[in-house]
Amino acid sequence: MGGMPEGDTVWRTARDLHRALAGDPVVRCDLRVPRLATTDLAGRQVIEVVARGKHLLMRFGGGLTLHSHLGMEGTWRTGPTGGRVRPAGPAHQIRAVVGTARHTAVGYRLPVLELLRTADESTVVGHLGPDLLGQDWDPDEALRRLLSDPGRTLGEALLDQRNLAGIGNVYKSELCFLLRVTPWLPVASLPSPERLTALAKKLLEANKDRTARITTADARPDRRLWVYGRGGRPCRRCGTPVLAADQGPAGQERSTYWCPHCQNGPAPPV
Repeated sequence: MGGMPEGDTVWRTARDLHRALAGDPVVRCDLRVPRLATTDLAGRQVIEVVARGKHLLMRFGGGLTLHSHLGMEGTWRTGPTGGRVRPAGPAHQIRAVVGTARHTAVGYRLPVLELLRTADESTVVGHLGPDLLGQDWDPDEALRRLLSDPGRTLGEALLDQRNLAGIGNVYKSELCFLLRVTPWLPVASLPSPERLTALAKKLLEANKDRTARITTADARPDRRLWVYGRGGRPCRRCGTPVLAADQGPAGQERSTYWCPHCQNGPAPPV
């Protein structure tokens, strides 16, 4: 998919987990984090698995939710119980195993794994803005949140999940390219804010069922993205070398890609 998991990846993961587990009682539960080491959800029915931005909420009978976040490298894999679940890494990277009589789900490299009451889910996802792939999607509210800090750079505002939930580093760079502005443009200077939210929604909807993320309308390998990951290589539109720089607060920097010819606006501070 390129880059860390984003809203489309998490939406698809929730769908796959829901299809595999929902409606059946748990027969195996192994949560490999110290705080949950003695937790046993066996006997509880899996009610549903839903995505909220980049968060996964696995809801069980009795009002409990297993909350996980994929972070930079996390993933869940599913397979038939009693068969082989295709591994996503060595066994020591497994953080969770939840199995029913029919299917088993295995979570790898999950930086966040916690059990909470379903009624308390707002404590972990209540801060999020409208979800681009959720039933709560509200473009007007997302726009209001984005524009609430007019001097903030567009790239940082897009990554802030409190504004709109689901955009990660890949979509940040690709959206800015498609809008022909640099990620360092102040939000207040964005020519058409409404186009930004509409385009973000369109891209995530188009990619939520794909295993390979595409923003260029060209599915061939190495042609799927406009600028992300292409630092030093020719811009697909004009041939100018694509630039790359870190963006974000100290300790939270993310690599950002843009074409200095096709995208208008300020460059990163030196």
